Amino acid sequence: MFVKVCGLATTADIDVAVEAGADAVGLVISGTSVRGLDWDTAVRLAAHVPSHVRSVLVVNDTAAADAARAAGELGVDALQLHGTYTRADFDEAARAFPRLWRATSLNEKPDTRVGAYGEEVLLLDSPRAGSGARWDLSLLDTARPEGTWLLAGGLAPGNVAEAIGRARPWGVDVSSGVESAPGVKDHARIRDFVKAAKAAEPGEPAEDVG
Repeated sequence: MFVKVCGLATTADIDVAVEAGADAVGLVISGTSVRGLDWDTAVRLAAHVPSHVRSVLVVNDTAAADAARAAGELGVDALQLHGTYTRADFDEAARAFPRLWRATSLNEKPDTRVGAYGEEVLLLDSPRAGSGARWDLSLLDTARPEGTWLLAGGLAPGNVAEAIGRARPWGVDVSSGVESAPGVKDHARIRDFVKAAKAAEPGEPAEDVG
């Protein structure tokens, strides 16, 4: 089970996630997010991620071309465009930074085919990203992706195993579910989440994202 811990704010957060066995860490730059990093902090944290763990820049209110340039300057492994970005936005970003992840909600009635916008990974979140709100996983019964897709939204150490069994994702993503306060990561919860996710029944076979 692929596990991404998102919205990390300190090098200690990264160290704990890596030591716990996370496969990827997410760094947010967004003026509207409590987890948004200033540029200097983003540079420092991106450089701190070890090479065997995926570093993912997450944006939701940055122009696609600007986000792609930022991803290149930070040297991250992937750029996650989260929200209402269009196929044209993805095409524009890909010209500068080809390793893209697409994050959306079933509330937006998206194309749930992995790669529909040229992305490597698809992430399905709750309608209010970062809110910690759970969503109705039964919606996946008629819109379940195949391949490299991540389940997000309302996941926490106590419910991630159940959610994996229900949704059968390739991986999971967590942010608010491992926090003690908005934007403040709880290191014990990070460890518990990764352990629970890794011990759960794996998702459907899929190719490695490299």
